[in-house]
Amino acid sequence: MVTEQHSQENGGMKRRHRHEGPQRHIVVFVFSLVLTLLAFAAVAAGGVNATFAVILLLVMAALQVVLQMGFWMHLKDKGHLLPIIFMLGGFFIAGTCIIMALYWVWWD
Repeated sequence: MVTEQHSQENGGMKRRHRHEGPQRHIVVFVFSLVLTLLAFAAVAAGGVNATFAVILLLVMAALQVVLQMGFWMHLKDKGHLLPIIFMLGGFFIAGTCIIMALYWVWWD
């Protein structure tokens, strides 16, 4: 947990942040491993409906992306709004290019 400690130094207020430690990273790592194992199990199980398996894999992949960016790339911390905006812009442009390429291939 990040806490702020205030100390008086040369008449001014100085903020020091305590290091949050590896606890959250370990939890996120274990959660990522569980999601990966579930994805392998969903594909390895032969009796699972293909449409359900694809939807399940896409949902788990999106959850993995959010976890990876939030915790490993520290986008959950303050001061990371600009990288988030640029990544969302990149996703929008890439999605638009993919949709337009599919449109071009299928309906040309």
